[in-house]
Amino acid sequence: MDTSDSTITFDDRGWCVYCNNFHDVILPNWHTDIRGEQKLRETAKKIKMKGKGKDFDCIIGLSGGLDSSYLTYIAKEKLGLRPLLFHVDAGWNTDQAVGNIEKLVDGLGLDLYTEVIDWEEIKSLQVALLKSQIPHQDIPQDTAFFSTLYKFAKENKIKYVLTGGNYSTECIREPEEWGAYPGCDKTLILDINSKYGKIPLKTFPIIDVFTSKIYYKYFLGMQLFKPLDLIPYVKKDAEALLEASFGWKKFQHKHHESRFTRFFEDYWLPRKFGFDRRRAHFSSLILTGQMTRKEALDRIATPELDEHFLEREFEFIAHKLDLSVDELRAIFIGKNKSSYDYKSKRALIEIASRAMTLLGLEKRLYK
Repeated sequence: MDTSDSTITFDDRGWCVYCNNFHDVILPNWHTDIRGEQKLRETAKKIKMKGKGKDFDCIIGLSGGLDSSYLTYIAKEKLGLRPLLFHVDAGWNTDQAVGNIEKLVDGLGLDLYTEVIDWEEIKSLQVALLKSQIPHQDIPQDTAFFSTLYKFAKENKIKYVLTGGNYSTECIREPEEWGAYPGCDKTLILDINSKYGKIPLKTFPIIDVFTSKIYYKYFLGMQLFKPLDLIPYVKKDAEALLEASFGWKKFQHKHHESRFTRFFEDYWLPRKFGFDRRRAHFSSLILTGQMTRKEALDRIATPELDEHFLEREFEFIAHKLDLSVDELRAIFIGKNKSSYDYKSKRALIEIASRAMTLLGLEKRLYK
């Protein structure tokens, strides 16, 4: 991590706040030994009991990426759960992601439900977000993924949502200013869409962050469970297992299962805003002993994808969003803004995030 995170600080040893948080807060409370195994088995037992007599005892959002794919394997093969695999198609799946999903479904004998988001609405929203000039360009996809999954779980009375979130590859949270907006903010989305969107969002799913965190959890009893935090989870080992067992194919880098997210993180964010999310991704792997600092700095020294490929992706993104290349280029060189320039629940979300940290409910550093 470096000072492209404008609020980063370092101590006398040269350790940044993320490293100190990992060693002081995360590591003492992160148990992948017998303690984690015991908690894993106890929770799996509860899930099975709650799911008795039902077609499924839990639900997993499957993208075809590593975390959700390995989670699916653990849930079925190691814990004996009966998950429904749930995929949201927002129009940006890579062929590799689709292939990985098919291989897991067939190999594990699980059921897959796919929800397709209305393309005209999400396209309009994505163009609106681009025109808003804020760095948070994955808001449409993230909102669609989580909102659709939660709505489906509610309608089908599925109480346990299993997620691939984990400390092993994600102990360093991307700073908010790098486009990692904390949660689904309906106020922000509707304000930006009202200013730049072409059509109203009649069917686009939006479950506000406080609805999911409070109503769904405390009133509906829906539980979020992260099994990968309770077992030894090494990225290269998980990739090798999935490939050997199912023919699953690994991605060049995190989040490359979505063609838009790949473009956003590898082109738009670093070149327009100066933020390289690989710094956070690689820092997590360094802290968990899966990568050396030198290896990370060598990777960051050059773009993840070559120039010719990125320029072709720029053209593809423009055309898919019904923009000319010149129109997208004009947005790209436009004046940068932040979410502070729009109506939002950001102040309330920040207060809630700080409270969760103080209560020990969130161990990763929120910045």
